[in-house]
Order: sequence, then C-alpha cells, then structure tokens
Amino acid sequence: MGKQANLYTFADNDTLTKTLRSYVLQCQNAGLERHGAFKVAVSGGSLPNTLAEALLAPSNGTAEDTVRFDKWEIFFADERAVPLDHDDSNYRLLKDELIGKIPEDMGKPDVHTIDVQYLDDVQEMADQYQEELMRSFAAKDSVKLPIFDLILLGCGPDGHTCSLFPNHELLRESDAWVAAISDSPKPPAKRITFTLPVVTHGIKIAFVATGEGKKDILKKILDSDEGRSLPCGLVNEGGAEKVSWFTDSKAVQGVGYPRRGSL
Repeated sequence: MGKQANLYTFADNDTLTKTLRSYVLQCQNAGLERHGAFKVAVSGGSLPNTLAEALLAPSNGTAEDTVRFDKWEIFFADERAVPLDHDDSNYRLLKDELIGKIPEDMGKPDVHTIDVQYLDDVQEMADQYQEELMRSFAAKDSVKLPIFDLILLGCGPDGHTCSLFPNHELLRESDAWVAAISDSPKPPAKRITFTLPVVTHGIKIAFVATGEGKKDILKKILDSDEGRSLPCGLVNEGGAEKVSWFTDSKAVQGVGYPRRGSL
C-alpha cells in the first residue's frame, strides 16, 4: 500500500485549533525559509472561523509560534461570482472572521481577491484569477503548476471541496489552474475554483472537518472505494502523505481509517 493521507482526531475544538496552529506555523516557517513568503490558499465554510481561533491565539513568544501575517500571500481556492461585500463571498467571510481581527502588531497579509468587474463573465474571471496566480508564481510557461506552501480546505456533505463537485466535468480539467463553473449544484451557481492538479500540487494540503454532520461523508471518503472518486477522495489520492485531516471525534464516529497520534 502506498503512502496515504494523515488523519488527526481531537477530543474537542480547543485541542484541534492548538494543533492546527502548530501545523500552519510549521508550513509558514518552511515557506519563509524556502522563499521568504508564505503562499497559502483557503476556502470558505466554517474554515475561516477555525483559522481565526487558531491564529489569533496568544503566541508563546518563540519564533516557531509567531504568526508573520506581513509575509502571508492569501489566495482563494474557490470564490463565488458575487461582490466582495456579499454574504456569499469567501473573501468577505475571511475578512469578517480573520483578516479584520488581526491586531496591528501582527502585520497584514497580502490578499488576492477576484476582479469584480467580471462578475457577469465567470470564465473571464477565472482567467483573470489565473493571471493573478501567474504573477505570483512566475509565468505559466516556466512553472507547470503553482506550488502553494499550504492549501486549507473544507469538506462538503456530498464530498465536494473548493468548488469541485462529485461527478462534475471539472474534475477532469488538467490544463487550467483556475476554472469557471456556472452550474454549481450548491448556490450561488457561478463560481471559480482551483483545479484538482493545483490542489494536489500543494506542498501541504489540510482539510478541517468537525461536528457530527460530517461523520457519514468522512466514513465514505476515508473507508469506502466509492469515496475515493469523490473530490475529497481524489485530493487524498493525488496528495497522498502531503494531505492531513484535522477532525474532532464527532466527525469520525464509526470511521475505521487509521489515526495519527501527533504531527
């Protein structure tokens, strides 16, 4: 059996957020060492709130436990084709939950939002966001795929992640870095999303999934053959040991997949 995704399970949210903080800061510090910046992609859902709990907690004063937001470059693994102040905007969610709460002395991240002048042309919006990635990760010709230091994801009740949905044709997209979707099964219908190769190319990839509502889909993704073809399962397969799941015990009730003890 080849290398596989890591599953970490915690008794409560406090322990989960403490460990998630350590993990994110390990990725941050590795990125700073590698290229003087921390290039991270995030999705929406409950993730921004969990990130805020993890990252805005007091530091223990060591360099390893210091969040360097001034070195962060934040991209969105998916975004909805709505204005930036709209309730459905992943940017607004991250701004409300995390970015807007960062104290001055922690620095401010460089946040890459969608270009709202293309709200009516979602393909052009995807193309423009891909250009934004190219500017940060060098020209597409010289880099086959962008390599994020960390990609932070959620898991939908149907096994979707980013705006990659089960059985959707976008799961087979292999050329574009960012794709447009106009028929999302979950509203709003129009979105842009990273493609699967971009997600699985991350140096580290983390899912955060908590609560009893996740137990059925996590059992399917982690324990069944059927679950391997779901978007989250495809990330597990493509990212292998680079993938880590941060869960609470309620989310993995009945899941047989082997747990990891510590980071």
